[in-house]
Amino acid sequence: MSLPTVKLDKGIHVMHLFYRIDRARWAQLPAGESAKALERLEALCAANSAASNPSLRTYGNVGGKADFVFFLLAADLVQLAQMHRDLEVCLPPGTLQPVYSYLSVTELVEYMPSEEDSKRRVTTEFKLEPGTPEFDAKLAELGKLRAEYEHYRLYPELPDWEVMSFYPMLKRRDGADNWYTLDLETRKKLMAGHARVGRKYGGRISQLISGSTGLDDWEWGVTLVAHQVDALKEIVYEMRFDEVTARYGGFGEFYINIRLSPAQLWQHLHL
Repeated sequence: MSLPTVKLDKGIHVMHLFYRIDRARWAQLPAGESAKALERLEALCAANSAASNPSLRTYGNVGGKADFVFFLLAADLVQLAQMHRDLEVCLPPGTLQPVYSYLSVTELVEYMPSEEDSKRRVTTEFKLEPGTPEFDAKLAELGKLRAEYEHYRLYPELPDWEVMSFYPMLKRRDGADNWYTLDLETRKKLMAGHARVGRKYGGRISQLISGSTGLDDWEWGVTLVAHQVDALKEIVYEMRFDEVTARYGGFGEFYINIRLSPAQLWQHLHL
């Protein structure tokens, strides 16, 4: 019996999975079973290794909140769910203990600049007159950049860097500090300042912000990849002084993870 197909009009599905190992059960595995589990996981990762999706990356958590960490992306929700179950079957029964999971989707936000915003920017920032070849060329350039940004926000290709941070977040709905009672223009202005802070970390941080309203307990999942943890610490700290975060931001637990292939995970976790 074939499974259904469940796709988005735009974007893909994202899942973060965190597990601990039952060490007592693992120690009782028959000889050779650990190696077979590694082979199964390597095969599953190899079958889902596209630049965007389907993709399955493996990580080791730092700090003991989890052991195994899996980062999954797929255009089809059923395919994502199947990847989840297939990777659990890779490990011997009873050896995985679920710690945390998070489901979200890639999306475009309503605060993204429109063509009218680009026209105003060409006039005010670049001081070019409408109707001139220079104006039209700059507007086309900004339009191309906007289209590329929208594509990679919907179909991300995160660099495969050494460190990955994940945390869920929301916008507060608390009395006078209720994000959702602000009008669109106010929210758009606040988010523009928020984005300027983030752009300062280009080359040090690459991010995926995926939406989860109605899908999971928070409103967004934030995935940051970097070469070093100081970049992660600095961007989160600096963002806390921005009004969007200081007044309206709420955060769940932070998970810091190192990128490890399945074979490296086995070595790292002494499996």
